[in-house]
Amino acid sequence: ADDSGDEEPASQSDKSELHGTLKNLSSKLEDLSTCNDLIAKHGAALQRSLSELENLKLPAESGEKIKAVNERATLFRITSNAMINACRDFLDLAETHSRKWQRALQYEREQRIRLEETIEQLAKQHNSLERACRGAPGLSSSSTGITSTAKGSVQSAKGEASDEDEETEYFDAMEDAPAFITVTADPKHHRRSGSNVSGASEGHPEDWNLEDSVFESSNQSSYNESTGKDLLPKKRRRTRIPDKPNYSLNLWSIMKNCIGKELSKIPMPVNFNEPLSMLQRLTEDLEYHELLDKAVKCESSTEQMCFVAAFSVSSYSTTVHRTAKPFNPLLGETYELDRLEELGFRSLCEQVSHHPPAAAHHVYSRRGWTLWQEITIASKFRGKYLSIMPLGAIHLEFHSSGNHYVWRKVTSTVHNIIVGKLWIDQSGEIEIVNHKSKDKCQLKFTPYSYFSRDIPRKVTGVVSDADGKAHYVMSGTWDEKMECSKIVQSSHGSTSTEGKQKTVYQTLSPKVLWKKYPLPENAENMYFFSDLALTLNEPEERVAPTDSRLRPDQRLMESGRWDEANVEKQRLEEKQRAVRRRREAEAVEALEEGE
Repeated sequence: ADDSGDEEPASQSDKSELHGTLKNLSSKLEDLSTCNDLIAKHGAALQRSLSELENLKLPAESGEKIKAVNERATLFRITSNAMINACRDFLDLAETHSRKWQRALQYEREQRIRLEETIEQLAKQHNSLERACRGAPGLSSSSTGITSTAKGSVQSAKGEASDEDEETEYFDAMEDAPAFITVTADPKHHRRSGSNVSGASEGHPEDWNLEDSVFESSNQSSYNESTGKDLLPKKRRRTRIPDKPNYSLNLWSIMKNCIGKELSKIPMPVNFNEPLSMLQRLTEDLEYHELLDKAVKCESSTEQMCFVAAFSVSSYSTTVHRTAKPFNPLLGETYELDRLEELGFRSLCEQVSHHPPAAAHHVYSRRGWTLWQEITIASKFRGKYLSIMPLGAIHLEFHSSGNHYVWRKVTSTVHNIIVGKLWIDQSGEIEIVNHKSKDKCQLKFTPYSYFSRDIPRKVTGVVSDADGKAHYVMSGTWDEKMECSKIVQSSHGSTSTEGKQKTVYQTLSPKVLWKKYPLPENAENMYFFSDLALTLNEPEERVAPTDSRLRPDQRLMESGRWDEANVEKQRLEEKQRAVRRRREAEAVEALEEGE
């Protein structure tokens, strides 16, 4: 409390100094504007005088000198105006950045006060818990472990190095979900402790060590190593595609050709696309299918939920660099990925509706799970960014246990649509529900914020059972990795500044469930495709005539023949519109005959 009191005047002093500097700069701007007016006025008078003097009948030599003086005076006036304009631009820029600095300073101050309140409340709770343990008989060893954990939690906030400090982690509260903080406990203390405090959690810490074999093997080093011993690769897959050609894009020429046309009939060039269909992008969600293979081996439904949650997050890992748009599937277009012999699953997608676009997806795995989903894409253009909202539920069922999980995707936002470099962010919440056991996992995708101190693309969540009791804490980022920590104790903490009560979870050390595979070499020239994505459009024998691999425009684009791909793409789209008009006319005719 003393430190915060000392820093309060310093913060106010910095704020006052910033206001004073801004005020001084504003006064200087007024001085420069006054000087500008005076120079313009006096310069104009000087030039008029010189012009009048030049018109007088004077010797030729004097006239030339007066003309030279007039030219130099004009140059001086132009230079003075340029200097004043440059000073004004500099001051405007300084004023703009000063406002940003002021907002950043205020935000840092609020965050510091909030953190101090949280740490202070946590220290008080640990102290009261320590005194309670000391007063209870037979809890001396337990109090020792709790005391060391409390000291480590406070010292980690102060930056001191210790073993407890390195194991202590704090997770910021979720805005729309129950607020919580996690503190990593020392497993040794809990193993020795026989107190009621450690026994408050139904899942004993020893269970975590028994499950280590499943958790430790969940992180594979590469896509090619994710196959099991019983399923060996039968075919060598391609590892690269032709490099993306460097074609310039003239947006004005595209907009000019769109004047007076219906939006649904505007042909978009393949410059905005990547050589994959939306059906293939859906199939790409299975890149980390081994997470579901691991989940089959879990005996606990809450532990299995952790792997399902990690799988739901892993599907977004490829979007961090993939700003290009996949091809819109034609009505009736299909895509089959048969990897039963290699990876143990077979995936089948079909475009079942064109307006609105909708697809159906079914995956069967001989390793004990089935996944299916129906998805419709809704989008809204909001000026500077585009919001993409996938509609529809994803279902996952495990054959042996009968556990049936359901969840929905979050909103994807494409920024800098008009000006700047495109980048994608994921935001929102995913609620995964096990309809058999009623277990739930609430995941929050934190949206990017310029003033946030959180790591970008952060994902946090809690796995709880049917009674609402929390068992695991999920944490990580949707573009790198996900971890889970087993909860051994929970308690109610202080009330946050938003009026929500925080819950303090004491957890064991986190385990890595999923980690993103590194991109292949030269990925930046191959649309940032992953190892699996490079094989999705690889030609296959004995595929259906409606398979996405046989789309001529998509194949031409992959080969680098973009001009031909644009022509073919426009032909296919117009053909699909003609078929749709014919079907609508037939439907109207059939309806009239029925009447």
